[in-house]
Amino acid sequence: MPKIIKPGKVCIILAGRHAGKKAVILQGKEEGSKLRNYPYAIVAGVDRYPRKVTKRMGAKKVAKRSKVKPFVQAVNYNHLMPTRYALELESLKGSVTDETLREDSQKLDAKKNIKKVFESKYTTGANKWFFQPLRF
Repeated sequence: MPKIIKPGKVCIILAGRHAGKKAVILQGKEEGSKLRNYPYAIVAGVDRYPRKVTKRMGAKKVAKRSKVKPFVQAVNYNHLMPTRYALELESLKGSVTDETLREDSQKLDAKKNIKKVFESKYTTGANKWFFQPLRF
């Protein structure tokens, strides 16, 4: 059977605190680990999407409304719905691991790094669909 959940694949979180949010798979663990004995993926997603920007707004207001709040989490495969889309995040693929999620300071640094990458993607206009909330 082909591997569907790969690094870089965009998925939707189906359960938990971030249900209904879009995320990108950074790392997948098919067999699980000692800490988690189920298949899971480490994902980085958008917790708070950027707000709408219009032409009339000044640069200061546009900068404030263009902020993205990310999250990093280990999610069970059962709670992920992979999409057909992929997001190129070469700088993030090896940056988040299981040890990163255990320590708060490392997790905070990872979030800051992810925030930088997401905001740069958003401001360049690449992958606009990823930075818009789902409508359902």
